[in-house]
Amino acid sequence: MKTKVNEISIKYRGSFKIAEAPKITSSEDATAVFYKTWNKDKIGLQECFKIMLLNNANRVKGIYEVSSGGITGTMVDLRIVFAVILKSLTTAVILSHNHPSGTLKPSEADKCLTEKIIKAGLLLDIKVLDHLIITPDGQFFSFADEGLL
Repeated sequence: MKTKVNEISIKYRGSFKIAEAPKITSSEDATAVFYKTWNKDKIGLQECFKIMLLNNANRVKGIYEVSSGGITGTMVDLRIVFAVILKSLTTAVILSHNHPSGTLKPSEADKCLTEKIIKAGLLLDIKVLDHLIITPDGQFFSFADEGLL
């Protein structure tokens, strides 16, 4: 009996050279890049969780939307987060999600999720540089700036 299996491939499509990609040096830099990618029609309606994939020089390889949820939360599956990170050969990541309410204070669930991702990253030698909470008007809270990482 012949066994058939699917082939899995990894593809990275870039429309520019990585040397031309934004270099992240601060939470302000990361927030500006994330905010540009957010659908402004939804940022005030439902929560969304994204990851910014970085190379060793902290240049943005890409941004991936992990999940989109409801008004007060979204489900984040760590297996999907790390599948994307590992497939893209990313060495550092910045996490981000929006708070449609405009509140900048992280919830206990936000803190717990951040800690879980940091711990998983340590096992795989992947640095979590920050977790940003972004509001519909572009304000932000940085876990790194506030000493929560």
